[in-house]
Amino acid sequence: MKVLVLGASRGIGLEFVRQYLADGADVIATARDDEGLQRLKGLGAKALRLNVAEPASISGLAWLLDGEEIDIALYVAGVFPRGGALTPPTREAFDQAMHTNVLGAMQAIPQVAPMVEASRMGGGGRGRFAFISSALSQIAGADSSHGWVYRASKAALNMAVASAQHDYPKAIMVALSPGWVQTDMGGQDAPLTVEQSVTAMRATLAGLKPEHKGAFLDYDGRLFGAW
Repeated sequence: MKVLVLGASRGIGLEFVRQYLADGADVIATARDDEGLQRLKGLGAKALRLNVAEPASISGLAWLLDGEEIDIALYVAGVFPRGGALTPPTREAFDQAMHTNVLGAMQAIPQVAPMVEASRMGGGGRGRFAFISSALSQIAGADSSHGWVYRASKAALNMAVASAQHDYPKAIMVALSPGWVQTDMGGQDAPLTVEQSVTAMRATLAGLKPEHKGAFLDYDGRLFGAW
């Protein structure tokens, strides 16, 4: 199995790399800096330097991958500005979130999705391309303005995934919430460890069927209702 993890230097992305490698997968993973690249190489992944927030960097992703057939692709990169609606967001915080959480994914899709469509997993046409979103992106479920830039960016990501699915019918593309996880972003009060979240998401990815195309799912495979 060939797995691609975009944004894998720490947290959820790094745990995906660890678990897939432990299962014998061939893993390609990206990081922005030398420290992250060395961490990935130390695990045994093929490490590529990539900054998804920089259009000039991610525009060369297809060249770096050089025609690989990808069975599972994961867009994990993300940032979380924490301010709420009592204060307007700075341009810098807004741009960073939208470039990392949305634009990077939208630039990756036309480069990576054809490689996912080329997967022969499950007899062909069953390659998966998952994008780490958040339950906080549900419009119907908004209970505060906390992280409103983050919420807006992940809602935009969900739409990008659902829209792009129509152009890549041989792949299964989903937005996937990891749950509330004990990462730098989620904090230590979160109920899920990184290992628990990733283990559940991997099971969800393995169980995807054509009817899941373009869907927004929780880490355990439950379909979110109103977005």
